[in-house]
Amino acid sequence: MNWKKLTILCLILALIGTFIALGGHEVLTLDNLQRHQAELDQWIASHLFGALLGFVVIYIVVTALSLPGATILTLSAGAFFGNLDGLLAASVASTIGATLAFLAARFLFRDTLRNRYADTIARMDEGIQRDGAFYLATLRLVPVFPFFLINIAMGLTGMRVRTYSLVSWVAMMPGTFVYVNAGTQLAQIQSMGDIVSPSVLLSFGLLGVFPLIAKAVIGVIRRRRLYQQFERPETYDYNLLVIGGGSAGLVSAYIAAAVKARVALIEKHKMGGDCLNTGCVPSKALIQSAKAADTLRHADRYGLESVPVKGSFASIMARVKRVIAEVEPHDSPERYRQLGVDCIAGEARFVSPWEVDVSLADGGTRRLSARSIVIATGGRPMVPPIPGLAEMEPITSDSLWSLETQPERLLVLGGGPIGSELSQAFARLGSRVTQVEMADRLLIKEDVEVSETVLHRFREEGIEVLLEHRAMEFAIEDGEKVVYCDHHGDRVRRPFDRVIVAVGRRGNTDGLGLEALGIEPAGNGTLPVAEDLSVRYPNVFACGDVAGPYQFTHAAAHQAWYAAVNGLFGQFRRFRVDYRVMPWVTFTAPEVARVGLSEAEAGAQGVSVEVTRYDLGDLDRAITESRAGGFIKVLTAPGKDKILGAVVVGPQAGEILSEFTLAMKHGLGLNKILGTIHPYPTWNEAAKYAAGEWKRAHAPQGILRLLEKLHDWRRGKPAAGTTATARGEV
Repeated sequence: MNWKKLTILCLILALIGTFIALGGHEVLTLDNLQRHQAELDQWIASHLFGALLGFVVIYIVVTALSLPGATILTLSAGAFFGNLDGLLAASVASTIGATLAFLAARFLFRDTLRNRYADTIARMDEGIQRDGAFYLATLRLVPVFPFFLINIAMGLTGMRVRTYSLVSWVAMMPGTFVYVNAGTQLAQIQSMGDIVSPSVLLSFGLLGVFPLIAKAVIGVIRRRRLYQQFERPETYDYNLLVIGGGSAGLVSAYIAAAVKARVALIEKHKMGGDCLNTGCVPSKALIQSAKAADTLRHADRYGLESVPVKGSFASIMARVKRVIAEVEPHDSPERYRQLGVDCIAGEARFVSPWEVDVSLADGGTRRLSARSIVIATGGRPMVPPIPGLAEMEPITSDSLWSLETQPERLLVLGGGPIGSELSQAFARLGSRVTQVEMADRLLIKEDVEVSETVLHRFREEGIEVLLEHRAMEFAIEDGEKVVYCDHHGDRVRRPFDRVIVAVGRRGNTDGLGLEALGIEPAGNGTLPVAEDLSVRYPNVFACGDVAGPYQFTHAAAHQAWYAAVNGLFGQFRRFRVDYRVMPWVTFTAPEVARVGLSEAEAGAQGVSVEVTRYDLGDLDRAITESRAGGFIKVLTAPGKDKILGAVVVGPQAGEILSEFTLAMKHGLGLNKILGTIHPYPTWNEAAKYAAGEWKRAHAPQGILRLLEKLHDWRRGKPAAGTTATARGEV
């Protein structure tokens, strides 16, 4: 920071310090102004011009320095100068002060930020140039954010000073008038009876409803502005048009059909999406085959003779395909047509917020229109641009299911849920697996002890897990595929036969024609959805993987309800999507299931919690199945049984978690779980025993000691510490 900026910053700080030291924050209060109202009225009457000029100067200084008191000054403008003069003085002064604050922020900080965050500032300036005036007017009309923050924030952008001043003056005028008018009524309050006078109530009523009115007006203006370049159809083919036939799209269409709306579902590939064809269903079928192989290999746990596992990988993959075929009718076009959904095979491209052109699978083209459109196009695996990787013909979770030969040496990139599930499954089926993860642990979103439990099991099963290794280069050396990883500066070489890439997913937005609507996906392809899942336009929605932030089948179905209902009935009422209770399961062995906060997240968010732990090794059902191991952790509010989060690590973790998920969703505490009868012996008894651990830790010790004395007395026994002599027994 140069000397000029430093001088101005010191001057501003000195003025703020002087204001506080002289008690300015105590002067600019409503009580103080009312106490001195009479003498101020008298002085203003004889010095009107000087009073107006002094008021304007004070208002400018207060606003320019972002000092408290601007609202009181606006009320006092009406109280001392009346509606017309007060409105003129307050609006001019507030605009000048805001512009000075805007200029000060720009002079002091914009260059520094532009040098450090050049790309971010450039994108921000581009948006300001396009829509800055409108957004500024919105912020001024609907005072959600304090005006002084708007002054500073806008100063950091490239908005022109003239635009800022003019828009601020015009947009602040309605709110200034409401406050000035309220001030004129405050000046007339002489007794308690005046408070309930119609004029005073009207003024305060305007203060209360103005933000709501302004918000509604801004909403109408914004919608008209958004849609002005498009021609709205006079009639619509459908009430709801859904693009994508995966979990999110199927549920959206199902809901629309259930409420008798006319709905079309467009799918360019296979109904059922990733979950049915390349995700949940085939991966769990493969994991079950791997689990069976592990059971046979360790049959001695059950008093049987362990046997070497022999099997055809082709037979295993054939079983996976049979499982897909068995589930497929649930998501078939025939079923959804019976439900009332028009299923269309083709690829959709936006023409307007209400219309899409569909390139049909048979070669034709159709233009379809709907009042609302839901984008549910799902996601796909990301393949990082690592030198040489493309030449390795990498496998992803999409292409894995066409694999015909099991790799003898398998390299897995990624230590998240997908990479971990596939690493263990292939290792149990006989592949030598090397798993590479650049973080310091597997399953980075879980607590450290969860990651360590899974890592310990993986290494027991012979999986080579390379943590803090970053794949830097792939090559073919002497006919052998190799990867070179960086590990704290060391170059680590590993040979392999095939590589699975499981380092994340990105949303499918290519080819949708979103540029026609001015919609720009994020870097990972997901769409910028609002709380009601709308995307820029009130009638265009997104749900599922393409919307984020969770990329689970059940999250997609959850979002689909909000997208469909808001799309069909959003003109009457809109619902904000609720992510407060979102469970998930990683299907490794041990399984990892979680809902709500983890310990790490609670610490990062500053949430105080108590942690109750139960060891699954103590569960009778686990012992009978020789599957002891794992634990339950429940996070509760301090001193209360309210569940804030739960994690289950062990066999059947996903099923055990459901009880905690249900309790959190409906506000049931651990006492309710403890008071529920659980059949014996079941895995779900573990939830009750975890609740029992919490209860034991919160037992009322004082009452228990009194009860102990009561029971001793009733048996005729002396209380603890009482001797026979003390009772008179000599």
